[in-house]
Amino acid sequence: MQTLTSLLAAIPALDQGAMTQAQQHIDGLLKPPGSLGRLESLAVQLAGMPGLGGKPQTGKKAIIVMCADHGVWHEGVAISPQVVTAIQAANMTHGTTGVCVLAAQAGAKVHVLDVGIDSDPIPGLINMKVARGSNNIATGPAMSAAQAQELLLETIRYTREQAADGVQLFGVGELGMANTTPAAAIVSVLTGEAPESVVGIGANLPESQLGHKAQVVRRAIEINKPDVTDGLDVLAKVGGFDLLGMAGVMIGAASCGLPVVLDGFLSYASALAACRIEPKVKDYLIPSHLSAEKGARIALRNLGLEPYLNMGMRLGEGSGAALAMQLVDAACAMHNNMGTLAGSNIVLPETK
Repeated sequence: MQTLTSLLAAIPALDQGAMTQAQQHIDGLLKPPGSLGRLESLAVQLAGMPGLGGKPQTGKKAIIVMCADHGVWHEGVAISPQVVTAIQAANMTHGTTGVCVLAAQAGAKVHVLDVGIDSDPIPGLINMKVARGSNNIATGPAMSAAQAQELLLETIRYTREQAADGVQLFGVGELGMANTTPAAAIVSVLTGEAPESVVGIGANLPESQLGHKAQVVRRAIEINKPDVTDGLDVLAKVGGFDLLGMAGVMIGAASCGLPVVLDGFLSYASALAACRIEPKVKDYLIPSHLSAEKGARIALRNLGLEPYLNMGMRLGEGSGAALAMQLVDAACAMHNNMGTLAGSNIVLPETK
């Protein structure tokens, strides 16, 4: 069985030769060079991913949704009852939630993983439950170091199994009441920004309570003292099972040389941690949309990523990833199906 060290070492560099070839091919398509903007650069990025065989393509798509509860919910940082996590997870198995509807439109299968829901096992969910909710980060670490390492490895392996089964495009999503609080803590730690700069309203928390939420984040950081140089330590101390699981998907996809589409603010936090664990993960990340959650721009700026969509969304679940998968399809179609200038006897003047 592979260790975390060997899995991280297995992440390949992007194939620069394939990317150069893809760029040359795109420049010769039936259009002015560069006229399809970031769709072109997306196709070039995909071409460089070894898991895709040097050609932009998607094949099977999977959105892996990590579901978990959080002990910090008891600090009054969310208005939704905690039981909503279990209810919505069950709804996902019926295909009725936002991500399920949008994923179906994109031709993606939604995988719903219970990594820590505070409930009995829910039929239809993939059971990777570590515990019935993480610990309260305002009083101590979310989980033990051993729990963190085990779950990270388990979610990496699950992702790699899906890749072996033919999945070529991954997306991440999450579900868990109060999970924007640990996400804000992770972003605060890994960007060096004050909690007040990254704490937002989440699922409609009244703005009058934002100060309290920021204080809870500050207390969590002060009590747990996460190691800013160690992404896994940050996830274990001020994160949660769902956030850690998403980082596992990112690392797992990257280890197979395959793309993973981010969702919103929660996934940005996980991506910051995953890239701190192994910087090569960044090459395989595709940012979907600019979350409306406060702190989104800070997280994305620190990741060095520019999202493709700006829809004012903050649902989570992987809904933004599902939407952006259709842009990935468009980039592949452009590269693979457009005619060429040469084929139409069009010669463009050279630009100076």
